[in-house]
Amino acid sequence: MWAEPGAPDPPAARWRDWVLVAMVMALATLEGLLRSDLLTPAASMIIALALAPTLLWRRTRPLPMVAIVFIATGVAPLFIGHEPELVTMVYVLLLPYALFRWGSGRQAVAGAALILAKIGLSVPFGHLDLADMLVGFVVMFAAFALAIAFRYRARLWARGLDQAKLLERERLARDLHDTVAHHVSAMAIRAQAGIAVAQTRPDAAVDALRVIEAEASRALAEMRTMVRVLRRARPAELTPSPGIPDLARLASRSSPGPVVDVQLHGDLDGIPSTIGTAIYRLAQESVTNARRHARHATRIEVRVAADAGSVRLRVSDDGDPSSIRPAGPGGFGIVGMTERAGLLGGTCEAGPNAERGWTVAVALPRTPTAA
Repeated sequence: MWAEPGAPDPPAARWRDWVLVAMVMALATLEGLLRSDLLTPAASMIIALALAPTLLWRRTRPLPMVAIVFIATGVAPLFIGHEPELVTMVYVLLLPYALFRWGSGRQAVAGAALILAKIGLSVPFGHLDLADMLVGFVVMFAAFALAIAFRYRARLWARGLDQAKLLERERLARDLHDTVAHHVSAMAIRAQAGIAVAQTRPDAAVDALRVIEAEASRALAEMRTMVRVLRRARPAELTPSPGIPDLARLASRSSPGPVVDVQLHGDLDGIPSTIGTAIYRLAQESVTNARRHARHATRIEVRVAADAGSVRLRVSDDGDPSSIRPAGPGGFGIVGMTERAGLLGGTCEAGPNAERGWTVAVALPRTPTAA
């Protein structure tokens, strides 16, 4: 408790606090004027009114406000002969609550010692009897416990929010990598092909430029969609995330580069969008890796099969068996694919084939589960 830091960013006084102080002062004035059983109505009313503004700084300056109120109420009986009598003074319970809710551990210990000492010393001075002292202790400990409970509840909520932000950042990082890497790789391959044939076949170079323009347009469209999602602007008009039906975009039978053949099998209706998007992104990344690393590959096969319990993806190429597929420094392709599948309760395995090429095999449950 002693080393506990103060709660971060305690809120300053807001309009509700000013309304609270105004209501307390109004009630204290009415009680002092209307109650006929008060021994010193004027003195009790002045004490209640003078201490009410401490509520404005109870969160930002909890220990000084506790010290002001409890020292003042402890000294007041020496002059008026009894404890302040107004029921409205119950508002002072907000101060020990704020002390444990917003203050540091040292402030809480010092403030609690002051509060309990004030209550305990009221007995020998004859201002409280033993029963009142015990009730005072119970009420104060209840206020301390309630404040601690809300403090740690807020801390757990903040941790959960930070974890959700981290997971969202990881998801966005994977989506950005998959989208950008796929389109940029396609543009790079077409640009290399255009450079190679620019002198002998100008028309082929022009075709390569058209493909590069189309890939760039698709990349920009997907990036704009992600930016709109991040900005939460007009969500009703956002383009939905790609799914299994969009795998046809990956198919390509034109040269240069390997032919991409996409085939879908099984019951593909009713697959949750989370699973469909994951399958699309995993296939997209696998095709990108094959185009980038598979030497002398002529064909990339994308196969998706679904049954009642799972959805399976298999991406294979016929590249040179000596091709190496390292992640490389700073590479997140295989890592991101494995994380994406694992978060949905599935698996992702990648490795060389027995004869030629490389295969990525993914199995996801039809209903996503946390892993």
